[in-house]
Amino acid sequence: MNRVEFTQLAAEYKAVNLGLGAPDFSPPKFIQEAFCEAVNGGPSMHQYSRAFGHPPLVKALAKFFTRVAGHEIDPFEDILVTVGAYQALFSAFQALVVEGDEVIIIEPFFDCYQPMVKMAGGKAVYVPLRPRVEGDSIQSSGDWVLSAEELASKFTPRTKAIVINTPNNPLGKVYKTEELQMIADLCIKHDVLCISDEVYEWLTYDGAKHVKIASLPGMWERTITVGSAGKTFSATGWKVGWAISSAHFIKMMKTIHQNTVYHCATAAQEAVARGFEREYELFGTPESYLQQLPAMLHHKRNKLASCLESVGLQPIMPEGGYFMIADVSSIKVDFSNAKDESYDTKFVKWLIKEKGLATIPVSAFYSPEHAKEFDKYIRFCFVKEDSTLNAAEDILRKWRDEE
Repeated sequence: MNRVEFTQLAAEYKAVNLGLGAPDFSPPKFIQEAFCEAVNGGPSMHQYSRAFGHPPLVKALAKFFTRVAGHEIDPFEDILVTVGAYQALFSAFQALVVEGDEVIIIEPFFDCYQPMVKMAGGKAVYVPLRPRVEGDSIQSSGDWVLSAEELASKFTPRTKAIVINTPNNPLGKVYKTEELQMIADLCIKHDVLCISDEVYEWLTYDGAKHVKIASLPGMWERTITVGSAGKTFSATGWKVGWAISSAHFIKMMKTIHQNTVYHCATAAQEAVARGFEREYELFGTPESYLQQLPAMLHHKRNKLASCLESVGLQPIMPEGGYFMIADVSSIKVDFSNAKDESYDTKFVKWLIKEKGLATIPVSAFYSPEHAKEFDKYIRFCFVKEDSTLNAAEDILRKWRDEE
């Protein structure tokens, strides 16, 4: 089963849904007002704008990310606005991967990477992050690390690209500078591209710092950085994303974009532009939404973690992102009559049907060759109203009391 099927199952059983990776609260007022103003902004807001990105938006993104990335970004040459980060990823794979190319994917991975590589004619090669066990339990996503030797062994003359996701979905790992430097050194040595999915870049906790791999020496010209207004402003349904890279790669991606979706919604782009203009002025201040959102989510993350611990689950504290995974191996459930599926899939189905709580099995974020190693974890989304988290907590406490 995939994410979509689990979402359908959750709806069928009217479960409290901590599986779906989207907020169930509204975006901030300023961005809602910007959208309303855009919709009421005259005829041009309802017609095509520039195909590769509404001029006010690409200018706002260039200004904002030039300061963040420390590299001068050309708004019209170095940026492509897409229908969500999803289409930025699709355009990158279609433009840059050809038949027979190998693409290294670090696991666990967002589940569209592998199909997109395959659709482009490439072959996915997998390298898992593995927990570094210290003491009795794994406490943090930072304890999950890459083996430098294993990663290096996967680079071959056929390797075209490597895909990284930081902060990671589903794990919440925020890659440290030295980890990114190890990846960068291999990319430079083997002349390989890096597709860096950074949609959760503003959502980091406990002092973890998001570092852009494109900011490391020698990496700007070989990195495609993917971002998301949906994740930045808690408006996932607007479907506004972007890719930032050197003009050479963006030009290739523009060809794919022009011949697939061609254009993104003008009013949504206008609203996002105004959002970034505001955040540029307020950057680093308490009034910045990019400060307020992670502070709010830090509280929700801790609330969910303490609840999971109270019923005997072992949460892995995420350093960033929307999600928390938990080890369910200590919970004994009789699956003797269940279908022959991975343990976490059976557990998630049982949790939906018997307890009314929806999550996602973590093995869905692994290749078949590695899924068995990680089938004792399930994923929870904590970017929810407190009322939703409270409802989940009630289910878990009731479950505990029944044991």
